[in-house]
Amino acid sequence: MNCKEMFEALPGKKKKTPLQPLETAWGEGLDPNHVLEEYPRPQMVRDHWENLNGYWRYAITAASTYPKSFDGLILVPFSPESTLSGVGRQLLPDQYFWYERMIDVREFQPGKRCLLHFEAVDQCACIFIDGSFIQKHVGGYLPFEVDITRFLKEGDNHLRLTVRVQDFSDTSYHSRGKQKLSPGGMYYTAQSGIWQTVWMEMVPERFITSLEITPDFDHGRVTLSVTENQPATAPWMHVKIYNPRMRYCGKINHDAPTGLDNHGPIRNRILIEKHYGSRKATLELPDFKCWTPQTPYLYPVEITLGQDTVSGYFAMRSFSVEKDDKGLPRICLNHKPTFLNGVLDQGYWPDGLYTAPSDDALIYDIRKMKQLGFNMIRKHAKIECRRWYFHCDRLGMIVWQDMVNGGGPYSPLRLTYLPTLFKSPPHSRPPKKEGSCSCPIKSKCRRLLLRPVTRLSYWFTSRSSALGRQEFLDECVHTVNLLKAFPSIMTWVPFNEGWGQFDALTVEKLIRSLDNQRLVDHASGWFDRNGGDFKSVHNYFFKLKMVPDRRAFVLSEYGGYTFRIRKHSAAAGTYGYRAFTSFHDFERAWLHLMLHEIKPMIEDGLCAAVYTQLSDIEEEINGLLTYDRKVCKLSRKTIKYIGRRLP
Repeated sequence: MNCKEMFEALPGKKKKTPLQPLETAWGEGLDPNHVLEEYPRPQMVRDHWENLNGYWRYAITAASTYPKSFDGLILVPFSPESTLSGVGRQLLPDQYFWYERMIDVREFQPGKRCLLHFEAVDQCACIFIDGSFIQKHVGGYLPFEVDITRFLKEGDNHLRLTVRVQDFSDTSYHSRGKQKLSPGGMYYTAQSGIWQTVWMEMVPERFITSLEITPDFDHGRVTLSVTENQPATAPWMHVKIYNPRMRYCGKINHDAPTGLDNHGPIRNRILIEKHYGSRKATLELPDFKCWTPQTPYLYPVEITLGQDTVSGYFAMRSFSVEKDDKGLPRICLNHKPTFLNGVLDQGYWPDGLYTAPSDDALIYDIRKMKQLGFNMIRKHAKIECRRWYFHCDRLGMIVWQDMVNGGGPYSPLRLTYLPTLFKSPPHSRPPKKEGSCSCPIKSKCRRLLLRPVTRLSYWFTSRSSALGRQEFLDECVHTVNLLKAFPSIMTWVPFNEGWGQFDALTVEKLIRSLDNQRLVDHASGWFDRNGGDFKSVHNYFFKLKMVPDRRAFVLSEYGGYTFRIRKHSAAAGTYGYRAFTSFHDFERAWLHLMLHEIKPMIEDGLCAAVYTQLSDIEEEINGLLTYDRKVCKLSRKTIKYIGRRLP
């Protein structure tokens, strides 16, 4: 153990200095009249929609009553704390942030419905039309929709849309990720309000509300399940599946006689076309093409139900843990052992905070990590916009998805310092299986004795609020149902380092009941309950070594080497786990880490390793890219050298 590096990584009482503004190339070239205009829901695309991003009026008030005047304009969907929003003000827990704009719905006809979509609003949002309250939504990371049909009359409509937001950040039990009102070290600037696309679409009176596509790799078939807003009666469901593509643009292009679109050659030949009276259908796919990071084949799909048509896609792949020839558990993609060379990605941007300045910025991060030799990204403590997962699907990047942590204030001593120091902190044993005790008196006594232990464990991990625990479970369900359509997601990670962890085995069981096609890392880092598919270890300060287990062994976090590049750093202070002052020293240490520590462990049974991290973030400068994404800390020569030697 390197004690010096460990103690230097502990946050001190040093005076905080203001962050210096940094801009990405995409932020510098941003056109306020054309902000994130891509279709935000790539798994269920419709033709007719309207993007509502752009300038809205805003106000910050101390009361929940409508403001007497507005303070100025904010560029949606950038949060008010970001520089790209044009506001640059921190919303406090006792304040309200108001958004307002006019929306036009032209030539509205009876028999249609108008839906407003909010991809993400942090944390509590109330929606009003012409001053009338419609709906409230709690949860800063998940999308929701509002039906405004009752406010429309036939013909042209001019409506006033108002959104009131309150964000408690890290002062409440709501999910917050790495946001903190007093940022520093591994915690970053809290952001609030609308931070993903707002959009509107017109749908028929009877319309498709969800499209679930489940591939069955082992039997060469796929099941499509459609849900409607009304009871399922006539008409029939019309299904089209097209030839698989490696360069899928996200929408089926019927108007391309030359066979070309902006993403390269395409072919629209229909592979399967059938009608079904039911809303669920299973189709055989003989000689299907597999999805892998090297060959990310996607099958475009089109579903028509009455007057409603949506298009999406799926992929044929499977994820599993299987034993190799030596009897060691290995992570398998399509039943082939695959070493996952992963990188931690927290999705922060210096000019947009949680919001990438453009779609191209999202693509850059994924492609750059592939160029550096990574085949997996762990999306850490954040749910990204849906287009990010779509790009992982089409570019061939495996994803480990964290649930967003919440709960009360975390104790660094209980949840960080002691677990790090002792490497394998004590944990309570998993409960015995039901029926293991035949005596009802003993079973009752055991339950009574476990109650205070359970309450103590809730306090220990800052999960004392029953409302907060239930909200987390509800958001787990919503997160899995939202994202399981994306083929690139391999693993769900409900808890990280004990932050708000509770009933880990129960939560694992809940996730598997919703999605049995993926793997689960039930407790990443420590407080292992002997569940999930992995023995999951975080190791920054000790010599890396294997920990034998019946489950696949993974280093779900390691590395964290720091190298500050002054003109591309937002903070004067630095946070990380091992400091370097030159490109040469950083690269030498990186080479030694990958070739002399990680590589030998792969042969001994290491199945995945997640390096911390993709980019610098504020004080934490342990990224492979600078915070503004303008400098990569590894040379092309080093990248090629490692690429030839790692599997």
